[in-house]
Amino acid sequence: SKYSVILPTYNEKENLPLIISMINKAFESNSTDYEVVIVEDNSPDGTLDVAIQLQKIYKNIIIHQRPGKMGLGSAYIDGLKKCTGNYVFLMDADMSHHPKHIPEFIRMQISTGCDIVTGTRYAKKGGVAGWDLKRVIVSRGANLLANLLLNPGVSDLTGSYRLFKREVLEKLLQSVKGRTYVFQMEVIVRAKQAGYHIEEVPIIFVDRIYGQSKLGASEIISYLKGVWNLFIDI
Repeated sequence: SKYSVILPTYNEKENLPLIISMINKAFESNSTDYEVVIVEDNSPDGTLDVAIQLQKIYKNIIIHQRPGKMGLGSAYIDGLKKCTGNYVFLMDADMSHHPKHIPEFIRMQISTGCDIVTGTRYAKKGGVAGWDLKRVIVSRGANLLANLLLNPGVSDLTGSYRLFKREVLEKLLQSVKGRTYVFQMEVIVRAKQAGYHIEEVPIIFVDRIYGQSKLGASEIISYLKGVWNLFIDI
């Protein structure tokens, strides 16, 4: 098996060397074949230059340049086209998704034969670190709203740390309409609707150390619209 990791980046020059090093360690320690696909959205902070330097050190890095911010969902769609693995990880590049969990995702997939493994902050042994009360309430509220309306069958619908069988992700992306932060939620809802086998792995979500969060009022409004549109659609 070969694993592809899709990393969308925008202003992540400080985080990128750290996350790449940790991803490499997670796979190398288990002698697992892998590659990293960096989807770079024309960051003004020089993230692309850092990615190019890292590519000289780690030979299994692929860089896909885009003209600007086009949405998280579209970054995964574009990144998947560059992947050569038969399993695909979706991760954030800001260190909030710790690569130490990668072997746990892989073990869960192998032991159950499931189509998707999704990380959860809200199961036993899962959690968050570095969040203020407001951020916790927003996240919990977003998950509660989506669970009430969509009944997805997972405990953490808004997370984006996931492992897919490649062919499953390719099929799901054909039906997913969201291209922004609602993408994570819609993928799981569509997967359940299609009858795919989903398992969960508890993760500790760590707030970013460098840079600023991309989550703002416009993303929250987009999420609420996405939940409602998906509720109507299904």
